[in-house]
Amino acid sequence: MTHPAAGLLFARARTSAADERVFLTKLAVLGVLTALGVALALRPEPFALIAGALLLAAMYTHAVELQHQALHHSAFRAAWPHRLVGVPLGLPLLVVYTNYRVRHLQHHRYLGTPNDTEFFGFDTRTPITAALLLRGMFDYARLLVVVRDVLRAATGRWRYEHGHLSATMRRRAITEHLVLGALLLAAVTLAATGRHDLVLRIWLLPLLFAVPMHFLVELPEHLLCDTDTTDVLRNTRSIRGSRLTTWFTNGNNLHIEHHAAMSVPLNQLPARHPEVQQRAVHVERTYLDFYRTLWRELRAARR
Repeated sequence: MTHPAAGLLFARARTSAADERVFLTKLAVLGVLTALGVALALRPEPFALIAGALLLAAMYTHAVELQHQALHHSAFRAAWPHRLVGVPLGLPLLVVYTNYRVRHLQHHRYLGTPNDTEFFGFDTRTPITAALLLRGMFDYARLLVVVRDVLRAATGRWRYEHGHLSATMRRRAITEHLVLGALLLAAVTLAATGRHDLVLRIWLLPLLFAVPMHFLVELPEHLLCDTDTTDVLRNTRSIRGSRLTTWFTNGNNLHIEHHAAMSVPLNQLPARHPEVQQRAVHVERTYLDFYRTLWRELRAARR
C-alpha cells in the first residue's frame, strides 16, 4: 500500500556508481573477515577454533544479507552481475539464489495476505510460543530439504512448489541447485579422503552457529506486527540500530523503508528513517529493545 501523503519513503531511486562502490566495499570486507575466520578456525587452539567458527557463522549470515540486495537488483547498475555475485553468497548457508529471489519477491507482493511466501523459518502469522520459536531458530531440517532439492535437480525431478515459475527461472534454479550439489560433493570427497577436519572447521561448525544467528536477524522484520493488513507502516518493523547492526544486516534492519521501495539500494535507506519514525507503528531503537518486547509477550502468553 502506497501512502499519497508520504514523502521520500515511497520514492524510487536508481542504483548509482557510488552505490556500486559501497556494495563492492562490503564484498571486500566480507572477503577479508571470512579469510580471518578461516585462519582462526584452522588454528589448533580450541579458543581460536570457536572464535573462527563464530566469525565464519557471522560472515555466512552477512553474506545472505548481501545476497538479499543482489536478488532485488539494487547492488549494481546492470542486471547481470547480481546473479553472478548472488549465487556464491548463498552457498555457505545453502541458499539457492533464484529460488530465494522468486519466493522473496512473492513475499513483497503478498505481504499481509494469506499468500505470503517468506523464505526463512517462522510464520509470523502463527501464535507465538517458545517451542515454535526454538524450532524456527534451530531449523536444521531446512538444510535437509535443500539437499533433497539438489538430488531432485540432479535427477530432473525438481519443481518450484510456491506458484508459477517461468522456464528461464526454472532453468536457472536447477543450474544453481547443481552448483550447490557440486560443492556438497566436494565437501564429501574431502571428508572421505581424510580432510574431514577441514570441512568441519570451516563449514559444518560455522553452519551450526549460522542457522540460529540468521534466524535472530530475520525474526524482528514482521513478528508482532499487524499481519492482516497490506499497509507497510503497520505490517513491518524497522530497527534504527547502530552502525554495526546496520552494516551486519546490510540495512535490512530498516525493513519498513525496504518494503516501501524495495528496489532502492539499501545503503540509501537511513535517509528515509526519520519519516518512518514519524509515521510507522512498529519502530524500535535497538535489537535488544525488540527482544525485550518479545520476552514480555512470551511471558504474557504463558500466563
